[in-house]
Amino acid sequence: MDIKTASALHRLRLISLPEALSFPALLIFGSLLMRVSDIDFLMPPLGALHGLLFTIYLVFLLDVWVKAKWPFKRVALFFLLAVVPFGGLYGEKLLKKYEADGVIAARARAEGTVSA
Repeated sequence: MDIKTASALHRLRLISLPEALSFPALLIFGSLLMRVSDIDFLMPPLGALHGLLFTIYLVFLLDVWVKAKWPFKRVALFFLLAVVPFGGLYGEKLLKKYEADGVIAARARAEGTVSA
């Protein structure tokens, strides 16, 4: 894994957790509180925050798709995980594994123990 691919994967991993938590926060604190009480001032800032994080996540996902040459099924899985509440937490776990596997493979190639 080259440095550009590793950094793209790391950026995606860094944004995945805040994005994964912003959607349930929007649902719970924004929508639910707005419906059961008079607290409606949380919806606009939470909605804007979630929209911004989701857009950044998609841009970083497309960047990883291009640089890491991921198959379409993997990209579609990460997109679906971002849409499902708390699905991004599982996606972050997968990204951590992919990032660690890439670092291990890069070190092995640098040391000459693997010809991949």
